[in-house]
Amino acid sequence: MARKQKRSWGATLTIIPFWVLILGAYVGTMIWTVFISMTSSKMLPNSTFVGFDQYRRLFATDRWNIAVHNIIIYGALLMMLCLVIGFLMAVMLDSRIRAEDTVRTIVLYPYAMSFIVTGLIWQWMMNPTVGLEKAMHDFGWTSFSFDWLVTSDKAIYALVIAGVWQASGLITALMLAGLRGIDQDIWKASRVDGIPTWRVYFSIVLPMMRPTIVTAVVLMSLSVIKAYDLVVALTGGGPGLSTDVPAKFIMDFFFERANIGLATAACSVLLAFVLVFFTPWFYFEYFREKKGNR
Repeated sequence: MARKQKRSWGATLTIIPFWVLILGAYVGTMIWTVFISMTSSKMLPNSTFVGFDQYRRLFATDRWNIAVHNIIIYGALLMMLCLVIGFLMAVMLDSRIRAEDTVRTIVLYPYAMSFIVTGLIWQWMMNPTVGLEKAMHDFGWTSFSFDWLVTSDKAIYALVIAGVWQASGLITALMLAGLRGIDQDIWKASRVDGIPTWRVYFSIVLPMMRPTIVTAVVLMSLSVIKAYDLVVALTGGGPGLSTDVPAKFIMDFFFERANIGLATAACSVLLAFVLVFFTPWFYFEYFREKKGNR
């Protein structure tokens, strides 16, 4: 008994440095960010408390409201298109096609690229003077137009195209893993009963893949909230503010406009959104099931 307690204390002492690191590096910095957002900090942090003034200024700033509007459009379209394309690609790969390994590598390859490289590739592709539009004109299709990068009301959709191209490979891999986890006896039973394949997917397979779909949505949501590199590389937030996003707003006010108070207020709003959105999911997905199993 004494030996067992000694081992337990040893394990506890071993993980203490990790807890200190987590509390200091994550929780501590979050608390510090929220505190600074309630001060009048400009170029350097100070401790002059101003309450929620920075938040009032933030929500009265047109640029912030445009950035939030853009990220909602970008996030909703990105997740919807990635889920649909990823699932269809996974169904295709799950049908045991020829050269599956090669196709799977090609599909997943864009995800291996950084957002900067992805943005530069699509910036070239969508450039009217050197990209796809010029190629079509050279082939004789002179009426073809693909100038979304320089059109304010379409630039956000150009961002969506690049994002979907980069992320759909990962979603395909997740969906394929989920499909391969489905018991083959279900398919055999559905064939014996004469159930159409599309109905098996919608009524049986998709509900059984709920954990996979939830994981994909969570991963994409985190990617959407952090969206910065792709925006800077592809559009720089323009034309005008048509592709501005919260992460770019924060970085600009941190390092270019020297307004730490307003930037940390924006950071705190994103943190609050993440907590409000993910905490209920985290609870219902893990703790509620564990309580139900007791």
